[in-house]
Amino acid sequence: MSEVNRSASPQLGGWTRFVTARPRLALLAALVITALTVFAGSGVADRMGSGGWQAPDAESTYASEVLAREFPASQPNLLLLVDSGSASVDDPDVAAEAGRLAKRLDAEPGVSGVGSYWATRSPALRSEDGHEAIIAARIGGDEKTAGETLDRIAPDFAGERGPVTVSVGGPVAVQHEMQTIIQEDLLRAELIALPVTLILLVMVFGSAVAALLPLGVGIVAILGTNAVLRGLTELTDVSVFAMNLTTALGLGLAIDYALFIVRRFREELAGGADPRTAVGTTLRTAGRTVLFSALTVAVSLSAMLVFPQYFLRSFAYAGIAVVLLAAAAALILLPAALVLLGHRINSLDLRRVFRRRKKRVTGAAGGVPSEGKAEAGAPGAGADADASPGRGWARLAALVMRRAPVFAIVTTVGLLLLGLPFLGVKFGTADDRQLPAGAESRVVQEHIRDGFPGSPGGGLEVLAEGKGSPADHAELKGRIEKLPGVLRVEGPVAEGSTAYYNVLPEGEAVGEATQQLVRDLRAVPSASSLDVSVTGTAAVLVDSKDAIADRLPWALAIIVVVTLLLVFLLTGSVLIPLQAVVLNALSLTAMFGALVWVFQDGNLSGLLGFTSTGDIETTLPVLMFCVAFGLSMDYGVFLISRMKEEYDRTGDHEHSVTFGLRHTGGLITAAAVILAVVMVAIGTSRVTSTKMLGLGIALAVLMDAMVVRGLLVPAVMKLMGRSTWWAPAPLRAFHRRFGLSEGESAPAAAAASAPAPAPAPDGAAVPAGTSAAASAAAHSPDAAQSAHAAGGVEAGPETAADTDLAKSARR
Repeated sequence: MSEVNRSASPQLGGWTRFVTARPRLALLAALVITALTVFAGSGVADRMGSGGWQAPDAESTYASEVLAREFPASQPNLLLLVDSGSASVDDPDVAAEAGRLAKRLDAEPGVSGVGSYWATRSPALRSEDGHEAIIAARIGGDEKTAGETLDRIAPDFAGERGPVTVSVGGPVAVQHEMQTIIQEDLLRAELIALPVTLILLVMVFGSAVAALLPLGVGIVAILGTNAVLRGLTELTDVSVFAMNLTTALGLGLAIDYALFIVRRFREELAGGADPRTAVGTTLRTAGRTVLFSALTVAVSLSAMLVFPQYFLRSFAYAGIAVVLLAAAAALILLPAALVLLGHRINSLDLRRVFRRRKKRVTGAAGGVPSEGKAEAGAPGAGADADASPGRGWARLAALVMRRAPVFAIVTTVGLLLLGLPFLGVKFGTADDRQLPAGAESRVVQEHIRDGFPGSPGGGLEVLAEGKGSPADHAELKGRIEKLPGVLRVEGPVAEGSTAYYNVLPEGEAVGEATQQLVRDLRAVPSASSLDVSVTGTAAVLVDSKDAIADRLPWALAIIVVVTLLLVFLLTGSVLIPLQAVVLNALSLTAMFGALVWVFQDGNLSGLLGFTSTGDIETTLPVLMFCVAFGLSMDYGVFLISRMKEEYDRTGDHEHSVTFGLRHTGGLITAAAVILAVVMVAIGTSRVTSTKMLGLGIALAVLMDAMVVRGLLVPAVMKLMGRSTWWAPAPLRAFHRRFGLSEGESAPAAAAASAPAPAPAPDGAAVPAGTSAAASAAAHSPDAAQSAHAAGGVEAGPETAADTDLAKSARR
């Protein structure tokens, strides 16, 4: 065993020994557990719902539940659109067939409240051209039961039926069709993302063996999360949309974490460590960063638990599960695989041919290849392969820091300008236009929306409970009719001490005028004996917006406070956590601006294949903020931890910034590109909300990795100088006791107070603040290994080059 191995081996902690003692047993156990999760998570999508936008404790929810129980006909969720062709819907043959259909529908188990135009002669159920009319009913039970009932009865009613053609629509049909399409699109997204991701990983690692490891971690995380969600469906409602987040984060974060760990492992091998020691050092350094990153992402996602809508809560369930499982797989299973693979991690290196060709060209030109450079696959190959890209990032850091004020101002202003469209955001609710244009339930809803008077299905229901007299009900109806924006009031329909009125608005079903009408209805005075509540599509939207507005400050407080605490524990700085929160928020401006410019205003709708509704579903910005903020923190932790490690080792602030960007810039960019590929694959969905989620987060991830991390962070850190790492004495003491960092070397203060190192053997100047180990490593190959064993990461010329670039930045 080499000197570096002997010096590092005693430092192997209990966790490392636990992970690496029996790697074959760990992998076998993982295989068994993964097989069990496949079984446990099977059929999870069939048990999920496609709603969840309604606040369960809202007035509209209460009124809807009472009406569905007492007056099923007032809350129809199944609509049969009867098309009489060229004949009138009042034609005797058409009326007779419609009567038979209504009678058959009323006899179906699970169906109640059947009504039709031919039974009620309500003008709201007859199209303006007289060729279409509606049979309405309510399918009872939860979303799963209603979907099963719809699957059973729809084939018996849809299609040609004598003189009429019947199409199936209504909210239950829209939700069921949306659920089916999401499942199909998710499978297609996985088939697109997996092979493309594998190709990108091979390009990043070179080695096909190394490229397969992140995919394995991602698959374990996804399968495990499916099992968790399957269990949760037994206890609570879970949205089918959460499946998209499971796939995206399962692949994306697993790849992030595996990239970081495998990269560090290869660096340790390149420094001369044996595989077991390299795994130990990797877990104590990159492993800690992965743990912190997972915690920050989980915290951002957990903030959605404060909202009452199960649509948002479902993403928290899926997100927390997949993040923790991805981190667990990366910190337990991946190290076991690395111990077994050892130097074979570089096997099947597809870049070897190109490096050999480059060497032959260099030799022909008179260059003398270094004898000390190893072939790919041997110790040292990883570091050599990564040197050139790293120097590019170091040059970028030097350029940015030389012009720090310019980069900081231009980048910030540019991001804010990209976010300006969000100032004009309009919030709405998801409807049938989320579906592709040819979906049957959407076609039905479009016919009703465009061809029927008074927006059927978009009316408001006013529930009146109490022992009111007929005069009290008449007085209430009169007051409702006098409100602005009311087209017609039908009712009251009474049953015992409960009655309801159907209010048809003049404007759009969920337009601003109709939302104001909801507020006006709730403010209408009624007899003291009547308790009045309002429901309907617009009422649900109003309550949803209010619920989000009430809980949003709590969600933001959770994200900000816990993020500040975690980043402080990682860095020991007061200013870096604040900087991280502000810069992460800036990185999301482009996503929110694009959300409005593209999906609300309809720009690029033809290219992307969706129908703009003129608004954004209320819960989506909250969801996208939590997910994108967590991913931004993920990349931020990777970058900051490496800067912190180098600052602790050298005490040189600008060198640490250059070093951090050099050694994580390519890694973060590669991870962001891969995650963006996964999100874009999900963004190919035919459901608009899923398309919005996938494409929006892909944009946010790329902006964060390429603009914020590459330009804004080094510019801001240059402007802040050494004060970046400042903390008051009590907090420094707290961090020394409870904080964790990636590096294990002495803190920067100790390095700065150490005796000045002896002059370098070649007479070169040693940068101020550089530790003795680092300076020796910069001039001596033998001392480089000693510095590496003492806690340094990169030895030899790379450290010197970083320092030279930092000095040029200062100039």
